Amino acid sequence: MTSLPAVRPMDAVAARLRGVGVSFRGVPAILDVDLDVEVGELTVITGPNGAGKSTLLEVIAGARDPSVGGHVAAPEAVAFVPQRAQVPDGLPVTVRDIVRAGTWGRRGPRVRRRADRRRVIAEAIDRMDLGALTDRPFGELSGGQRQRALLAQALAGRPRLLLLDEPTTGLDRASSARIRTVMRDEADGGAAVVCVSHDAAVIGDADRRVSMDGGRIVAVTRS
Repeated sequence: MTSLPAVRPMDAVAARLRGVGVSFRGVPAILDVDLDVEVGELTVITGPNGAGKSTLLEVIAGARDPSVGGHVAAPEAVAFVPQRAQVPDGLPVTVRDIVRAGTWGRRGPRVRRRADRRRVIAEAIDRMDLGALTDRPFGELSGGQRQRALLAQALAGRPRLLLLDEPTTGLDRASSARIRTVMRDEADGGAAVVCVSHDAAVIGDADRRVSMDGGRIVAVTRS
């Protein structure tokens, strides 16, 4: 069992997990995980393939319920960018449409005024350097461009908790650098940012590194 983290005030914590486990058809994926996800911090989860990293990220996002253990629900303003989003190439949506979707929540628009939504969308597009691609069909984008568009969608929702699964894997250097800059800026701006990554550059940017193996957290280190 991992040692219990020091208790932090909840206004400093975006999500809290205690004794969390997840099993698939009786096979454990993560075991007895204790973790506080802190605001204003970039946390990078590392470990070998099959260590449970993506499952842990889903639990933090509230996208997967633990089989055992407790999980304090993350804030409503959560954005989760998976490694490979399943968007059909033929879907008739543009980059602007993809980013605009980030301004909507389960209860309607997160940004109420139409002028404010336009501004937020434009800012997210600019931050991800997508201005020249705004009207391009999403299905025509390269892998790096798609990942940047999906991150722009996440940014448009003004998340307090931003979660990314291998955001720079297989991308060109410029796209990777842009994504790393935005993750750092979001954390510095007060969001909680959690990223699963094997990328040495991303790991080097982390405020905190959470190492996993065999479904367990085996080490937590800070920069």
